[in-house]
Amino acid sequence: MLRAILILSIVALQSINALSQSTFKKTGSCQNTKFDQKVNSYLSYSAPVIDVKLAQKDQAKYVFLDAREKDEYDVSHIPTARYVGYDHFEKNLVKDLDKTKPIIVYCSIGYRSEKIATKLRKLGYTHVYNLYGSIFEWANLGYTLHDSNGKPTLHVHTYNKSWSQWVTNPKIIKKY
Repeated sequence: MLRAILILSIVALQSINALSQSTFKKTGSCQNTKFDQKVNSYLSYSAPVIDVKLAQKDQAKYVFLDAREKDEYDVSHIPTARYVGYDHFEKNLVKDLDKTKPIIVYCSIGYRSEKIATKLRKLGYTHVYNLYGSIFEWANLGYTLHDSNGKPTLHVHTYNKSWSQWVTNPKIIKKY
């Protein structure tokens, strides 16, 4: 009997461990198939993703966190987004946020924001999503961006010349 309880306990612990380390499924998409493939190739799905169209539609219910570097954020960001950075992210930057409030983290395409979203989930934030395609897809779809003064802008920091190919909206002015 004791042996059976021990075996059941081990199996239960292994199941819990497997669930806690599971990855999330791809649920977002980008309008450009090649960009979609690029984004997908960079993500490990360690945090759930949210589609840009859905995020924009329900924008008011989310806290947006920008996981790019300050110079990228200053060029443009999603309205109401809070800068948290990537290289120098610290948990005290979000300590005032309700851990049950829905949060969307974004960067250029979703790689850096996935890492920050995963950190936030480990810190106990329960509804954290990575924006699939991130600010590049947001700009490609023509959604509003703000500059460092809170004014609408058509500029996007594309990180470098190579990455600028993924911002395909002809109205967007690329900076790097």
